[in-house]
Amino acid sequence: MRLPLPQFPIEDRQPNHIGEVIETTTTQYTAQCLEPEDLKFPQMPPFGSWVKSFDEESGNKILAVVTYVTTTPIDSVHRARALGLSLAELREQQPQIFAMLKTEFKAAIVGYEIPSHSQSHSQNGNGQGMAKVYQYLPPRPPQIHQGVYNCEASEVIHFTEQLDFLRTLLQVKDIPVESLIAAVIREAYRIRQANRSWLVQVGRTLSILLKDDYDRLRYILSQIHWA
Repeated sequence: MRLPLPQFPIEDRQPNHIGEVIETTTTQYTAQCLEPEDLKFPQMPPFGSWVKSFDEESGNKILAVVTYVTTTPIDSVHRARALGLSLAELREQQPQIFAMLKTEFKAAIVGYEIPSHSQSHSQNGNGQGMAKVYQYLPPRPPQIHQGVYNCEASEVIHFTEQLDFLRTLLQVKDIPVESLIAAVIREAYRIRQANRSWLVQVGRTLSILLKDDYDRLRYILSQIHWA
């Protein structure tokens, strides 16, 4: 039986602190979402959203995108069963259900940042000054039990000034890559407040990366909203 993560009081958490690394590899990691104090399911990060964690020894901030989310029973032997109740009815009649489930997500690493000398590293990753961006795999992934946070809008904008991360996303395995890339682009485009010149540059970059696979390119672009 897999036990839930020990939880700190919610008032002690950073607002964008959503999870904790429980498995880690060179290219991706798995995180378990932190439990809310009230009777709700844990905050589930959207597919294609931007998250960050850290390699504390080096101070590197590691950026990733969410590729897969799952909610399952903590007890891996017994499957959840249909109860025919609404969420409100579950809270009233079966409140223990919320403590018996865990939500986990996988995140594909797309790059990292080395803090500048003027940027003091803090546990939530917010510091002053611009960090150097590297859009390839870091020397090490985040360690086990490191916090995972939603990226700030400024961090996504800064990181996506370059577009080499698109090549990395095209190599992600075991997921619908085309849908992932479209979701990541849509989210960055929203954060960039519908910057059309940036989106045009994304389209040009993808056309170069997929110059020999027009059908795949067309499928990605068909999922991106220009409005």
